Amino acid sequence: MLSFVSRRLVATLLVLLVASYVVYVLTAISGDPLLELRGSNDPDTQVKIEYLSGVLQLDVPPALRYFTWLPGAAGCLIGQCDLGISVARGELPVTEIILTAMGSTLQLVTVAVVLSILFGVAIGMTTALRQYSGYDYTVTFATFVFYSLPVFWVAVILKQYGGIAFNQFLGDPVIAWWFIVVFGLVAGFIFMAVVGGSLSTRIKTFIFTGIAAGGFLALLDVTNWFEQPSIGIVGVVLFTIGNALIVASLTTGLRDRTALIAFGLAAVVGPVALYYPFQYLFYYGNAWWTIAIAALALAGIGGLVGFLFGGDRKMYMARIVGLAALLGTIPLVFDQMFQRWATYQSIIPLSSGVISTIGASTPAIDRQDDYWLQMLDSLTHMILPTMTLMLISLAAYTRYSRASLLEVMNQDYVRTARAKGLSERVVVMRHAFRNAMIPIATIIAFDFGGLIGGAVITETVFAWKGMGAVFSDALSHTDVNLMMGFFLVTGILAVVFNIIADLLYSALDPRIRVS
Repeated sequence: MLSFVSRRLVATLLVLLVASYVVYVLTAISGDPLLELRGSNDPDTQVKIEYLSGVLQLDVPPALRYFTWLPGAAGCLIGQCDLGISVARGELPVTEIILTAMGSTLQLVTVAVVLSILFGVAIGMTTALRQYSGYDYTVTFATFVFYSLPVFWVAVILKQYGGIAFNQFLGDPVIAWWFIVVFGLVAGFIFMAVVGGSLSTRIKTFIFTGIAAGGFLALLDVTNWFEQPSIGIVGVVLFTIGNALIVASLTTGLRDRTALIAFGLAAVVGPVALYYPFQYLFYYGNAWWTIAIAALALAGIGGLVGFLFGGDRKMYMARIVGLAALLGTIPLVFDQMFQRWATYQSIIPLSSGVISTIGASTPAIDRQDDYWLQMLDSLTHMILPTMTLMLISLAAYTRYSRASLLEVMNQDYVRTARAKGLSERVVVMRHAFRNAMIPIATIIAFDFGGLIGGAVITETVFAWKGMGAVFSDALSHTDVNLMMGFFLVTGILAVVFNIIADLLYSALDPRIRVS
């Protein structure tokens, strides 16, 4: 594997050299980076033009100027990166601009891609298992609609109804009774369509999930949860139990009583025993590493419980129960953020509302020495742009995963597994799912690497200063140094994720060997 990666890196390095030369020359000859200065009436303009012409070496032909830029870029290999200055960004160093923009884009893109993969693959797999059902047709229609929508239109609609309208609702959070009824009916219909089965099973699912969803929303309204959201120890335990049931249904099944006991103990013991100690840890730690400690503690308790109740499959149970317990970190983090809700509302500008429609952070929050308050601020700024990217990507992942699983389910080894008497859950999860994920792994790797380059339209609508804004500024101002900084990041990441996709093949399918 090491030799394979080494050969790929050497080959792609040559490709990057040629591509960077072409991009540099084309960008340099496309316009004049000092065009705006040349039209200025400022008496100091000529001095500034001469200074920038010397710094940017504009008197050197672009085909030769590239080789004066290359040593600074090569210095990135040893941690001494020098990509010059940016004319478009007030003569700031390009490395500083790129690092700031990358952090902003990674914060946005990582969440959007992960959620798109999780929900897209899950929905696509369920539609494949319910092929030609009403649920399949409905999801197929919805995915085609979302896939064809312009990104800027989705962003504007979410900004209006997901941001401005929801902020108005939070000003007076009262839910009408008819909305609770409609919400319960829609939730019951969706779950009934996903679960399927006989007519009696569908009716029971519709009634149970409809009453549960409507009752839950009514409970939130009665307790004024939207006015002062919180989770608490009860919410953490319930969330962890829900995660445990989902993991159990996908792995051991809900009929395995021993496994259910292990999942239940891990979901209750960890959060109950560690909830209040975690409160002190989070308050006095006030940093990201406290989340890592909480995750390791919960996973350790879950792994231990799974090992003790695993019987002949101790290691397997330790892994899956530990994973279910690990997911209990999510409600703990949200619980800490919601504890700062009142403080957050008192600091942010009244005109902007809780759900932010512009920018990546609130300057007043950045000056606060509270990690959880800053995380809450980042969350409220990320909701709308993340949903925009997620809705578009979700449609694609749903279609890809559906087609991939349908192809795999018709293979001979799947029919053989069924003929051996294995349950449908085991056939799908242990035999079909991993092979169905092989083509999806390629799409995931390329999409993630591509989105790091920035979502130009989404970032523009939400004024998110990420890599997309860097590309737009570099292109509009003919800023060669800034464009090359953007190219280096996106080009290297494209290469890296291409190699990761190849390595994922061998991890998903043991028959594939990297050599």
